[in-house]
Amino acid sequence: MQMRNLVVLLCLLSAALPVAAEPLKLGLNYPQSGRYQDQGLQQRLGAFLAVEEINAEGGIMGRPVELVIRNTRSDPERSARNTAELIDKEGVEMVFGGVSSAVAIASGRAARERDRLYFGTLTYSNATTGSAGHTHMFREPYNAWMTAKVLGRYLDEHYPDRRYFYITADYTWGWSVEESLRQFTGTVDTSVHPGTRTPFPNALISDFRVALEQAVNSDAEVLALVLFGDDMVRAINIAHDMGIKDRMQIVVPNITLGMARQVGPTIMEGIVGAAPWVWNLPQEAGYERGQQFVQTFSERYKMRPSSAAASAYSIVYQYRDAVQRAGTTRTSAVIKALEGHKYTLLKDQQEWRAFDHQNVQSVYAVKARPREEVLADPYSSNYFEIVHSITGPEAARTLEEWQQDRRKAGMALVLQ
Repeated sequence: MQMRNLVVLLCLLSAALPVAAEPLKLGLNYPQSGRYQDQGLQQRLGAFLAVEEINAEGGIMGRPVELVIRNTRSDPERSARNTAELIDKEGVEMVFGGVSSAVAIASGRAARERDRLYFGTLTYSNATTGSAGHTHMFREPYNAWMTAKVLGRYLDEHYPDRRYFYITADYTWGWSVEESLRQFTGTVDTSVHPGTRTPFPNALISDFRVALEQAVNSDAEVLALVLFGDDMVRAINIAHDMGIKDRMQIVVPNITLGMARQVGPTIMEGIVGAAPWVWNLPQEAGYERGQQFVQTFSERYKMRPSSAAASAYSIVYQYRDAVQRAGTTRTSAVIKALEGHKYTLLKDQQEWRAFDHQNVQSVYAVKARPREEVLADPYSSNYFEIVHSITGPEAARTLEEWQQDRRKAGMALVLQ
């Protein structure tokens, strides 16, 4: 009898103990190696910081958040396999990441096949939320169209009627950025504004040197380097050694802090680019939440956050907020909670536009500061002066322009 009573008592005590909530898993699919690994590291740091903060506040709907990571190596097929594994084997509720539009598009398709959301991070091709867009893809950063629009306005004002030469990475992102920038700078005529393409993802130093020699021989006055990550770093260093910076204004349409740091302040000085966010923006514009993020990130990691870190950090928070608004992690409900949602986090107001799932936000043209100003920052990272900006609604494609792009690609005029 005593033994039976003891068993009953133990059962009652066990039932009264709190049961640990099952973790809510998120998949981060990013390049841990390869030419985009610096941008990948920034994504990881930003994502882990957001997860840590959210867990300190009680997680998502009472469930602790767990980040499961995979290495894309900037390979679309590998990235799609990673996405499938994250969902099928790890049971993640959402996947995000990517530092290549080809990677993001392939991963997004794999996520849609499994009824999971995919948030694109550092995917700038128009196709991501354009001709290749679908119900399960949301893009946090800007796209090539928005990049070109803010750069076009700045360049038309400061470098009007100049001859351009384009050196472009030969894949989805590069084609998209070049096409958009040509449109908004009036440099569509390739007989006047020629260009060349470099292999991707395996371009050699010799490929960049040949391309830059063509640029010099063209007598162009503006050199548009539609390159990213280590490719851009290598090309800039070669251009400096060839004395091209003294002859041409160099434009890097999609610039990040990590790329600037790799090049260094002396060579970077005066180069023009565009960004959806830079770490000094919150302080200059008085965005308190953005300032908190910059301070926490800088103190934690002993470096300034780039737009890649800000994007990954924002995505985790936006997913949490959407789940809490929906009251469930069910994908269809979260999609509805995101569509048309307006919010402020690290900058001014942003919106998850309903018809294409593009994040509509203010965008910025930036110019690399002189060396002494860069090094005046405690982390030697005061690289970018904001020289021009336009609002999200000004920058983004209209519904009609988006549908025209979809129609041209033979795609439905609504997301499917």
